[in-house]
Amino acid sequence: MRLPSDLEVLRLRDFRLVYGAELASLIGDGVVPVALAFAVLDLTGSATDLGLVLACRAVALLASLLAGGVVADRLGRRGVMIAADLTRLVGQGAIGLLLVTGDATVAELAVSQALLGAATGFFVPASSGLLPAVAGPHLRKANALFGISGAASNIVGPAIAGVLVVVAGPGAALLIDAGSYAASAVLLAQVGHVAAARTATDGPRRFLSDLRDGFAEVRSRTWLWSGLLVFSLINLVAAAFQVLGPLVAKQHLGGPGAWAAILTARAIGALLGGTALLRISPRRPLLVGTLACAVTAVPTMLLAIPAPLTVLVVVTLAAGIGPMVFNTLWQTTVLQYVPEHFRSRVTSYDWFGSLALAPLGLALVGPLASAIGIPAALFACGATEWMLGASLLLVRDVRTLPPGPEPPDAMTGAASASAT
Repeated sequence: MRLPSDLEVLRLRDFRLVYGAELASLIGDGVVPVALAFAVLDLTGSATDLGLVLACRAVALLASLLAGGVVADRLGRRGVMIAADLTRLVGQGAIGLLLVTGDATVAELAVSQALLGAATGFFVPASSGLLPAVAGPHLRKANALFGISGAASNIVGPAIAGVLVVVAGPGAALLIDAGSYAASAVLLAQVGHVAAARTATDGPRRFLSDLRDGFAEVRSRTWLWSGLLVFSLINLVAAAFQVLGPLVAKQHLGGPGAWAAILTARAIGALLGGTALLRISPRRPLLVGTLACAVTAVPTMLLAIPAPLTVLVVVTLAAGIGPMVFNTLWQTTVLQYVPEHFRSRVTSYDWFGSLALAPLGLALVGPLASAIGIPAALFACGATEWMLGASLLLVRDVRTLPPGPEPPDAMTGAASASAT
Protein backbone atom coordinates (compact mmCIF):
# COMPACT_ATOMS: atom_id res chain seq x y z
CA MET A 1 0.00 0.00 0.00
CA ARG A 2 1.39 3.42 -0.95
CA LEU A 3 1.44 5.83 1.98
CA PRO A 4 0.35 9.48 1.59
CA SER A 5 3.29 11.84 1.07
CA ASP A 6 2.76 13.27 4.55
CA LEU A 7 3.51 9.83 6.03
CA GLU A 8 6.39 8.74 3.80
CA VAL A 9 8.70 8.56 6.79
CA LEU A 10 6.75 5.52 8.00
CA ARG A 11 8.22 3.52 5.11
CA LEU A 12 11.49 3.42 7.05
CA ARG A 13 11.66 0.36 9.31
CA ASP A 14 13.92 1.87 11.95
CA PHE A 15 11.76 4.97 12.17
CA ARG A 16 8.67 2.80 12.63
CA LEU A 17 10.36 1.02 15.54
CA VAL A 18 11.54 4.23 17.21
CA TYR A 19 8.14 5.83 16.59
CA GLY A 20 6.37 2.80 18.05
CA ALA A 21 8.58 2.90 21.13
CA GLU A 22 7.83 6.59 21.59
CA LEU A 23 4.10 6.00 21.15
CA ALA A 24 4.06 3.16 23.69
CA SER A 25 5.71 5.21 26.42
CA LEU A 26 3.70 8.33 25.57
CA ILE A 27 0.40 6.53 26.04
CA GLY A 28 1.52 5.46 29.51
CA ASP A 29 2.88 8.90 30.34
CA GLY A 30 -0.44 10.46 29.39
CA VAL A 31 -2.02 9.09 32.56
CA VAL A 32 0.67 10.52 34.86
CA PRO A 33 -0.35 14.20 35.23
CA VAL A 34 -3.77 13.22 36.60
CA ALA A 35 -2.68 10.11 38.50
CA LEU A 36 0.35 11.67 40.19
CA ALA A 37 -1.45 14.88 41.09
CA PHE A 38 -4.28 13.08 42.84
CA ALA A 39 -1.98 10.49 44.40
CA VAL A 40 -0.31 13.32 46.31
CA LEU A 41 -3.51 15.24 47.00
CA ASP A 42 -5.17 12.07 48.32
CA LEU A 43 -2.27 11.52 50.71
CA THR A 44 -1.88 15.06 52.08
CA GLY A 45 -4.18 17.48 50.20
CA SER A 46 -1.23 19.87 49.95
CA ALA A 47 -0.32 21.84 46.82
CA THR A 48 3.12 22.38 48.33
CA ASP A 49 3.67 18.61 48.59
CA LEU A 50 2.58 18.16 44.99
CA GLY A 51 4.97 20.89 43.89
CA LEU A 52 7.84 19.26 45.79
CA VAL A 53 7.17 15.83 44.25
CA LEU A 54 7.11 17.34 40.77
CA ALA A 55 10.24 19.33 41.61
CA CYS A 56 12.10 16.13 42.56
CA ARG A 57 11.51 14.73 39.09
CA ALA A 58 12.51 18.01 37.45
CA VAL A 59 15.69 18.39 39.55
CA ALA A 60 16.81 14.84 38.76
CA LEU A 61 16.11 15.42 35.07
CA LEU A 62 18.24 18.55 35.11
CA ALA A 63 21.04 16.87 37.04
CA SER A 64 21.36 14.09 34.45
CA LEU A 65 20.67 15.92 31.18
CA LEU A 66 24.16 17.21 30.43
CA ALA A 67 25.78 13.88 31.29
CA GLY A 68 23.11 12.18 29.18
CA GLY A 69 24.02 14.34 26.19
CA VAL A 70 27.72 13.45 26.42
CA VAL A 71 27.03 9.73 26.90
CA ALA A 72 24.56 9.66 24.01
CA ASP A 73 26.96 11.42 21.62
CA ARG A 74 29.78 9.00 22.42
CA LEU A 75 27.96 5.70 22.97
CA GLY A 76 25.19 3.86 21.14
CA ARG A 77 22.06 5.99 21.46
CA ARG A 78 19.71 3.04 21.22
CA GLY A 79 21.42 1.34 24.17
CA VAL A 80 21.14 4.48 26.29
CA MET A 81 17.41 4.68 25.50
CA ILE A 82 16.80 1.04 26.40
CA ALA A 83 18.65 1.38 29.71
CA ALA A 84 16.62 4.47 30.55
CA ASP A 85 13.35 2.68 29.73
CA LEU A 86 14.22 -0.25 32.01
CA THR A 87 15.11 2.13 34.83
CA ARG A 88 11.80 3.95 34.46
CA LEU A 89 9.95 0.62 34.38
CA VAL A 90 11.39 -0.28 37.78
CA GLY A 91 10.78 3.13 39.36
CA GLN A 92 7.21 3.65 38.19
CA GLY A 93 6.27 0.01 38.76
CA ALA A 94 7.47 0.11 42.37
CA ILE A 95 5.54 3.24 43.30
CA GLY A 96 2.45 1.98 41.47
CA LEU A 97 2.48 -1.18 43.56
CA LEU A 98 2.94 0.80 46.77
CA LEU A 99 -0.04 3.01 45.92
CA VAL A 100 -2.20 -0.02 45.06
CA THR A 101 -1.36 -1.69 48.39
CA GLY A 102 -1.90 1.54 50.34
CA ASP A 103 1.69 1.69 51.63
CA ALA A 104 3.00 4.68 49.67
CA THR A 105 4.21 7.88 51.27
CA VAL A 106 4.92 11.29 49.78
CA ALA A 107 8.63 10.68 50.36
CA GLU A 108 8.49 7.46 48.32
CA LEU A 109 6.61 9.26 45.55
CA ALA A 110 9.35 11.88 45.52
CA VAL A 111 12.10 9.25 45.29
CA SER A 112 10.37 7.38 42.47
CA GLN A 113 9.87 10.57 40.47
CA ALA A 114 13.51 11.50 41.00
CA LEU A 115 14.55 8.11 39.55
CA LEU A 116 12.29 8.63 36.55
CA GLY A 117 13.61 12.13 36.03
CA ALA A 118 17.23 10.96 36.07
CA ALA A 119 16.51 8.20 33.53
CA THR A 120 14.64 10.64 31.30
CA GLY A 121 17.68 12.92 31.35
CA PHE A 122 19.60 10.20 29.52
CA PHE A 123 16.73 9.14 27.25
CA VAL A 124 15.85 12.54 25.78
CA PRO A 125 19.25 13.53 24.28
CA ALA A 126 19.74 10.00 22.93
CA SER A 127 16.30 10.01 21.32
CA SER A 128 16.82 13.40 19.69
CA GLY A 129 20.26 12.42 18.40
CA LEU A 130 18.89 9.20 16.91
CA LEU A 131 15.91 10.77 15.12
CA PRO A 132 17.76 12.27 12.10
CA ALA A 133 19.41 8.87 11.51
CA VAL A 134 16.10 7.07 11.19
CA ALA A 135 14.05 9.89 9.60
CA GLY A 136 16.52 11.35 7.08
CA PRO A 137 15.08 14.20 4.97
CA HIS A 138 11.64 13.69 6.55
CA LEU A 139 12.78 15.28 9.81
CA ARG A 140 10.06 17.95 10.16
CA LYS A 141 7.32 15.42 9.42
CA ALA A 142 8.91 12.94 11.83
CA ASN A 143 8.92 15.58 14.57
CA ALA A 144 5.31 16.44 13.71
CA LEU A 145 4.32 12.75 13.97
CA PHE A 146 6.03 12.53 17.36
CA GLY A 147 4.13 15.61 18.45
CA ILE A 148 0.82 14.27 17.15
CA SER A 149 1.41 11.00 18.99
CA GLY A 150 2.18 12.89 22.18
CA ALA A 151 -1.00 14.89 21.79
CA ALA A 152 -3.09 11.81 21.04
CA SER A 153 -1.66 10.01 24.05
CA ASN A 154 -2.51 13.01 26.19
CA ILE A 155 -6.10 12.71 25.01
CA VAL A 156 -6.31 8.99 25.74
CA GLY A 157 -4.12 9.08 28.85
CA PRO A 158 -6.05 11.60 30.97
CA ALA A 159 -9.32 9.94 29.97
CA ILE A 160 -7.98 6.57 31.14
CA ALA A 161 -6.50 8.17 34.25
CA GLY A 162 -9.74 9.94 35.13
CA VAL A 163 -11.56 6.60 35.13
CA LEU A 164 -8.79 4.66 36.87
CA VAL A 165 -8.28 7.25 39.62
CA VAL A 166 -11.98 7.12 40.45
CA VAL A 167 -12.42 3.35 40.06
CA ALA A 168 -9.07 1.83 41.06
CA GLY A 169 -6.93 4.69 42.39
CA PRO A 170 -3.79 6.45 41.09
CA GLY A 171 -1.60 3.36 41.56
CA ALA A 172 -3.30 1.43 38.76
CA ALA A 173 -2.70 4.31 36.35
CA LEU A 174 1.00 4.45 37.24
CA LEU A 175 1.33 0.69 36.67
CA ILE A 176 0.06 1.23 33.11
CA ASP A 177 2.81 3.82 32.65
CA ALA A 178 5.40 1.31 33.93
CA GLY A 179 4.24 -1.28 31.39
CA SER A 180 4.61 1.23 28.57
CA TYR A 181 8.34 1.54 29.28
CA ALA A 182 8.73 -2.22 28.89
CA ALA A 183 7.01 -2.08 25.49
CA SER A 184 9.27 0.79 24.42
CA ALA A 185 12.44 -1.13 25.37
CA VAL A 186 11.32 -4.21 23.38
CA LEU A 187 10.75 -2.13 20.23
CA LEU A 188 14.03 -0.22 20.54
CA ALA A 189 15.95 -3.50 20.88
CA GLN A 190 14.92 -4.27 17.28
CA VAL A 191 16.34 -1.08 15.75
CA GLY A 192 18.95 -1.90 13.07
CA HIS A 193 22.52 -2.36 14.23
CA VAL A 194 23.86 0.34 11.91
CA ALA A 195 21.42 2.92 13.23
CA ALA A 196 22.24 1.83 16.77
CA ALA A 197 26.00 2.08 16.32
CA ARG A 198 28.20 4.43 18.28
CA THR A 199 29.02 7.86 16.95
CA ALA A 200 32.48 8.11 15.45
CA THR A 201 34.84 10.09 17.72
CA ASP A 202 38.29 11.60 17.33
CA GLY A 203 39.86 9.66 20.18
CA PRO A 204 39.76 9.82 23.98
CA ARG A 205 38.40 13.07 25.35
CA ARG A 206 37.59 14.41 28.76
CA PHE A 207 33.98 14.71 29.87
CA LEU A 208 34.30 18.46 30.52
CA SER A 209 35.80 19.02 27.08
CA ASP A 210 32.77 17.41 25.50
CA LEU A 211 30.50 19.63 27.60
CA ARG A 212 32.42 22.78 26.61
CA ASP A 213 32.21 21.89 22.93
CA GLY A 214 28.46 21.42 23.20
CA PHE A 215 28.07 24.76 24.98
CA ALA A 216 30.12 26.48 22.29
CA GLU A 217 27.64 25.24 19.68
CA VAL A 218 24.77 26.75 21.69
CA ARG A 219 26.56 30.04 22.34
CA SER A 220 27.39 30.52 18.64
CA ARG A 221 23.68 30.80 17.70
CA THR A 222 21.78 33.84 19.02
CA TRP A 223 18.35 32.33 18.34
CA LEU A 224 19.29 29.22 20.29
CA TRP A 225 20.65 30.71 23.50
CA SER A 226 18.05 33.50 23.63
CA GLY A 227 15.24 30.97 23.17
CA LEU A 228 16.62 28.84 25.98
CA LEU A 229 16.80 31.87 28.28
CA VAL A 230 13.22 32.96 27.57
CA PHE A 231 11.74 29.51 27.97
CA SER A 232 13.68 28.90 31.15
CA LEU A 233 11.85 31.90 32.64
CA ILE A 234 8.53 30.81 31.09
CA ASN A 235 8.81 27.37 32.68
CA LEU A 236 9.48 29.03 36.03
CA VAL A 237 6.08 30.71 36.04
CA ALA A 238 4.22 28.01 34.07
CA ALA A 239 4.47 25.82 37.18
CA ALA A 240 1.33 27.60 38.42
CA PHE A 241 -0.81 25.75 35.87
CA GLN A 242 0.64 22.34 36.85
CA VAL A 243 0.47 22.78 40.62
CA LEU A 244 -2.51 25.06 41.24
CA GLY A 245 -4.65 23.84 38.34
CA PRO A 246 -5.49 20.46 39.96
CA LEU A 247 -6.22 22.23 43.23
CA VAL A 248 -8.68 24.64 41.56
CA ALA A 249 -10.26 21.67 39.75
CA LYS A 250 -10.69 19.79 43.02
CA GLN A 251 -12.13 22.76 44.92
CA HIS A 252 -14.30 24.47 42.28
CA LEU A 253 -14.62 22.50 39.04
CA GLY A 254 -15.58 18.96 40.04
CA GLY A 255 -12.36 17.09 40.78
CA PRO A 256 -10.24 14.66 38.72
CA GLY A 257 -12.70 14.50 35.84
CA ALA A 258 -12.60 18.26 35.33
CA TRP A 259 -8.81 18.39 35.37
CA ALA A 260 -8.67 15.46 32.95
CA ALA A 261 -11.04 17.36 30.62
CA ILE A 262 -8.79 20.43 30.69
CA LEU A 263 -5.66 18.38 29.94
CA THR A 264 -7.51 16.50 27.20
CA ALA A 265 -8.56 19.79 25.57
CA ARG A 266 -4.95 20.97 25.59
CA ALA A 267 -3.90 17.70 23.96
CA ILE A 268 -6.56 18.08 21.24
CA GLY A 269 -5.18 21.53 20.46
CA ALA A 270 -1.69 20.06 20.23
CA LEU A 271 -3.01 17.34 17.92
CA LEU A 272 -4.43 20.00 15.60
CA GLY A 273 -1.15 21.91 15.59
CA GLY A 274 0.93 18.82 14.84
CA THR A 275 -1.40 17.71 12.06
CA ALA A 276 -1.09 21.11 10.39
CA LEU A 277 2.72 20.80 10.37
CA LEU A 278 2.56 17.58 8.36
CA ARG A 279 1.46 19.71 5.41
CA ILE A 280 2.79 23.20 6.17
CA SER A 281 6.48 24.10 5.94
CA PRO A 282 6.86 27.70 7.21
CA ARG A 283 9.49 29.89 5.56
CA ARG A 284 10.23 31.45 8.97
CA PRO A 285 9.72 28.53 11.39
CA LEU A 286 10.75 30.21 14.64
CA LEU A 287 8.65 33.30 13.92
CA VAL A 288 5.59 31.17 13.16
CA GLY A 289 6.19 29.04 16.27
CA THR A 290 6.49 32.09 18.54
CA LEU A 291 3.36 33.77 17.16
CA ALA A 292 1.43 30.52 17.57
CA CYS A 293 2.02 30.71 21.35
CA ALA A 294 0.13 34.00 21.74
CA VAL A 295 -2.71 32.47 23.82
CA THR A 296 -0.79 29.73 25.61
CA ALA A 297 -0.83 31.49 29.00
CA VAL A 298 -4.52 32.47 28.89
CA PRO A 299 -5.89 29.29 30.59
CA THR A 300 -3.68 29.96 33.62
CA MET A 301 -5.23 33.40 34.01
CA LEU A 302 -8.75 31.99 33.51
CA LEU A 303 -8.16 29.51 36.32
CA ALA A 304 -7.68 32.52 38.61
CA ILE A 305 -11.38 33.46 38.30
CA PRO A 306 -12.08 30.48 37.97
CA ALA A 307 -13.89 30.56 34.63
CA PRO A 308 -16.58 27.93 33.98
CA LEU A 309 -15.26 24.54 32.99
CA THR A 310 -16.71 24.83 29.47
CA VAL A 311 -14.85 28.11 28.86
CA LEU A 312 -11.63 26.66 30.25
CA VAL A 313 -11.88 23.61 28.01
CA VAL A 314 -12.46 25.69 24.84
CA VAL A 315 -9.67 28.19 25.56
CA THR A 316 -7.25 25.47 26.65
CA LEU A 317 -7.87 23.66 23.37
CA ALA A 318 -6.89 26.81 21.44
CA ALA A 319 -3.91 27.37 23.73
CA GLY A 320 -2.64 23.84 23.14
CA ILE A 321 -1.93 24.53 19.45
CA GLY A 322 0.92 26.98 20.09
CA PRO A 323 3.35 24.86 22.13
CA MET A 324 3.03 21.98 19.66
CA VAL A 325 3.75 24.22 16.68
CA PHE A 326 6.66 25.93 18.42
CA ASN A 327 8.25 22.78 19.82
CA THR A 328 8.04 20.90 16.51
CA LEU A 329 9.57 23.75 14.52
CA TRP A 330 12.15 24.49 17.23
CA GLN A 331 13.34 20.88 17.52
CA THR A 332 13.50 20.51 13.75
CA THR A 333 15.51 23.73 13.42
CA VAL A 334 17.96 22.64 16.12
CA LEU A 335 18.56 19.26 14.46
CA GLN A 336 18.92 20.88 11.02
CA TYR A 337 21.46 23.52 12.06
CA VAL A 338 23.57 21.61 14.61
CA PRO A 339 26.27 19.23 13.27
CA GLU A 340 25.50 15.52 13.73
CA HIS A 341 28.18 14.76 16.34
CA PHE A 342 26.93 17.58 18.62
CA ARG A 343 23.20 16.85 18.40
CA SER A 344 22.69 15.02 21.70
CA ARG A 345 24.84 17.48 23.63
CA VAL A 346 23.04 20.50 22.17
CA THR A 347 19.71 18.80 22.85
CA SER A 348 20.76 18.26 26.46
CA TYR A 349 21.64 21.97 26.78
CA ASP A 350 18.32 22.80 25.11
CA TRP A 351 16.38 20.82 27.70
CA PHE A 352 18.63 21.90 30.57
CA GLY A 353 18.37 25.58 29.70
CA SER A 354 14.63 25.47 29.14
CA LEU A 355 13.93 23.59 32.38
CA ALA A 356 16.64 25.03 34.64
CA LEU A 357 14.24 27.14 36.69
CA ALA A 358 11.23 24.79 36.51
CA PRO A 359 12.02 23.00 39.82
CA LEU A 360 12.21 26.36 41.57
CA GLY A 361 8.81 27.30 40.17
CA LEU A 362 7.29 23.96 41.22
CA ALA A 363 8.67 24.31 44.73
CA LEU A 364 7.69 27.98 45.21
CA VAL A 365 4.27 28.25 43.60
CA GLY A 366 2.54 26.56 46.54
CA PRO A 367 4.05 28.94 49.14
CA LEU A 368 3.36 31.87 46.77
CA ALA A 369 -0.31 30.90 46.58
CA SER A 370 -0.42 30.61 50.39
CA ALA A 371 1.04 34.09 50.70
CA ILE A 372 -1.02 36.04 48.13
CA GLY A 373 -3.87 33.65 47.37
CA ILE A 374 -4.43 31.16 44.58
CA PRO A 375 -6.21 33.58 42.18
CA ALA A 376 -3.50 36.24 42.47
CA ALA A 377 -0.71 33.70 42.00
CA LEU A 378 -2.37 32.22 38.90
CA PHE A 379 -2.99 35.61 37.28
CA ALA A 380 0.50 36.96 38.03
CA CYS A 381 2.20 33.84 36.65
CA GLY A 382 0.00 33.73 33.55
CA ALA A 383 0.56 37.41 32.69
CA THR A 384 4.31 37.05 33.18
CA GLU A 385 4.37 33.99 30.93
CA TRP A 386 2.60 35.90 28.15
CA MET A 387 5.01 38.86 28.30
CA LEU A 388 8.07 36.60 28.25
CA GLY A 389 6.83 34.79 25.14
CA ALA A 390 6.24 38.09 23.35
CA SER A 391 9.78 39.25 24.19
CA LEU A 392 11.26 36.50 22.00
CA LEU A 393 10.07 38.45 18.95
CA LEU A 394 12.71 41.07 19.77
CA VAL A 395 15.43 38.65 18.62
CA ARG A 396 16.18 39.24 14.92
CA ASP A 397 17.14 35.64 14.14
CA VAL A 398 13.86 34.39 15.60
CA ARG A 399 12.01 36.60 13.13
CA THR A 400 14.16 35.84 10.07
CA LEU A 401 15.82 32.39 10.29
CA PRO A 402 14.81 30.10 7.38
CA PRO A 403 14.62 26.29 7.58
CA GLY A 404 18.00 24.56 7.68
CA PRO A 405 19.28 21.73 5.45
CA GLU A 406 17.64 18.33 5.88
CA PRO A 407 19.71 15.31 7.00
CA PRO A 408 20.68 12.83 4.25
CA ASP A 409 18.24 10.11 3.22
CA ALA A 410 17.90 7.17 5.59
CA MET A 411 17.98 3.65 4.18
CA THR A 412 15.03 1.38 4.79
CA GLY A 413 15.88 -0.79 7.78
CA ALA A 414 19.14 1.00 8.58
CA ALA A 415 20.72 4.43 8.69
CA SER A 416 24.14 5.87 8.16
CA ALA A 417 26.53 5.08 10.98
CA SER A 418 27.75 8.65 11.00
CA ALA A 419 24.20 9.82 11.80
CA THR A 420 23.92 8.06 15.15
